[in-house]
Amino acid sequence: MSATLPLAGFRVLSAEQYGAGPYGTMHLAQLGAEVIKIEPPAKHGKVGGDTARAVGPHFLSEEESLYFQAFNLNKRSLSLDLNTQEGQAILHKLVEKSHAVANNLRGDLPERLGLTYPALREYNPAIVCAHLSAYGRDNERARWPGYDYLMQAEAGYCALTGEPGSQPQRMGLSMVDFMTGTLMGLGLLAALVDAQRSGRGRDIDTDLLSAAIHQTSYPALWYMNKGDEGGRTPRSGHPTATPSQMFRTADGWMFVMCQLPKFWDILVKRIGRPDLAEDPRFATNEDRLRHREELTGLLDAEFSQHDMGYWQDFLGGHVPVAPVHGLADALDNPWLREIGMRVKVDHPLHPGMEVLASPIKVDGKRPPNRPGPLLGADTEAILADLGHHGDEIESLRRQGIV
Repeated sequence: MSATLPLAGFRVLSAEQYGAGPYGTMHLAQLGAEVIKIEPPAKHGKVGGDTARAVGPHFLSEEESLYFQAFNLNKRSLSLDLNTQEGQAILHKLVEKSHAVANNLRGDLPERLGLTYPALREYNPAIVCAHLSAYGRDNERARWPGYDYLMQAEAGYCALTGEPGSQPQRMGLSMVDFMTGTLMGLGLLAALVDAQRSGRGRDIDTDLLSAAIHQTSYPALWYMNKGDEGGRTPRSGHPTATPSQMFRTADGWMFVMCQLPKFWDILVKRIGRPDLAEDPRFATNEDRLRHREELTGLLDAEFSQHDMGYWQDFLGGHVPVAPVHGLADALDNPWLREIGMRVKVDHPLHPGMEVLASPIKVDGKRPPNRPGPLLGADTEAILADLGHHGDEIESLRRQGIV
């Protein structure tokens, strides 16, 4: 299938670390691009490679983490010191044979390391340079380090998450990293399409804070135009529609979403409570919002008569409903295997390692996966492709350049 993947034949170099950037380029790799991950070599007694390789608590070896595998499937690894003249010369040779260069470095570093379009266009006028940083490259925060949780705090997410009156809460996952990585991939592909037409590349930028703010979406417009700041709602309820929230069942929680009036009508009929639709407190969505607390109590009483599995079978396909799973139940859900979202790959240190498949299908099939590479696993082959051989490669290794 690899020959028919949409990005087959495109080469992307990526000076990337940790989560956001690698998440974005992994999508490109799964869609067929040759993604060469540029990692600092180990030297002077220091461990090299992407810092994600050392993130615990679970490891395949002392230097290879499961965390790293979550963001680096299907990639190749080149160990290369971009801070050296020799490393820059190798980078320039690679750029001549590549289509894009990505990075998620601190905002001031791409220019210093020669990863921008002005620095690389003489080697390939069509090269696309995609940058992902914490706060951008063109402002006074360019040198600031930044992480997902900080963005959730500054962009208002923590104040919007959790129960009313409780402490601010971050999301359970690093969603800002994932969103920003995906946006970087989108920007890279847009610029790549244009470069294929025009022969001219460019710089593409996104940053964690801008992406986080952009995802505030319609609540942002409500506030900016109407002064409506919104806030938390009980049971993670929708701010303008109800019942659209979590409810208690006999053995746990489920989420019911009657976003449209028709789903409210279907719900009360299926649970045998048409009287609720006739109750003036619940006649319209506006009425239900005013009496949300009373309605929650009445529906809790109904849903608590049976377990979550019963309601899933009884309401599924009629009313938008889902069980509120813990992580284990979510991942052990047989539905994931049915749709091919859990697959196995053979890592040299962990045969049969389970990973998540791409959420994107190509011609009705999920693209194949390879495990994330060992540090420098492809260095020799990549250098050989550039014309370096034998003693020359060994000399580069001794100098700590690769």
